[in-house]
Amino acid sequence: MNKLKNTLKPSDVKASDYDAIYFTGGHGTMWDFPDNAELQELSREIYEKGGVVSGVCHGVTALLNVKLSNGLLLIKDKTVSGFTNEEEALVQQTDYVQFLLEDALRERAGRYDKAAAFSSYVTTDGRLVTGQNPQSSKAVGESVKELLGL
Repeated sequence: MNKLKNTLKPSDVKASDYDAIYFTGGHGTMWDFPDNAELQELSREIYEKGGVVSGVCHGVTALLNVKLSNGLLLIKDKTVSGFTNEEEALVQQTDYVQFLLEDALRERAGRYDKAAAFSSYVTTDGRLVTGQNPQSSKAVGESVKELLGL
């Protein structure tokens, strides 16, 4: 509980101390994550040192603009998932979010994949793990754990 009460700022986190990063969702991440340079840098560093980068639901927005050292997007040519346009409509938030995550992922990734609305669904593409919605949280964690050999 002490760590939760004293959460580190991204600028205080050393990527070298971590083997994975997991971005959780919530609609607020649509504004907080996509252009956060510190989160992008942490993700790039963890991924390029052989770690796992993951997100679930709207948390996947953190991965939209992560560029690798070669200048390419981390999710380019990868299969990803995230909150669907249908799910956004079902929760009646389509008119309130600044963009639709499914559309943004389709524009940037190699392939966007999904299952029926609000069913657990995870894609794993190498060391990139993404989950469709809150119901996918546990499965994303299990996939990350498996990739880490735990």
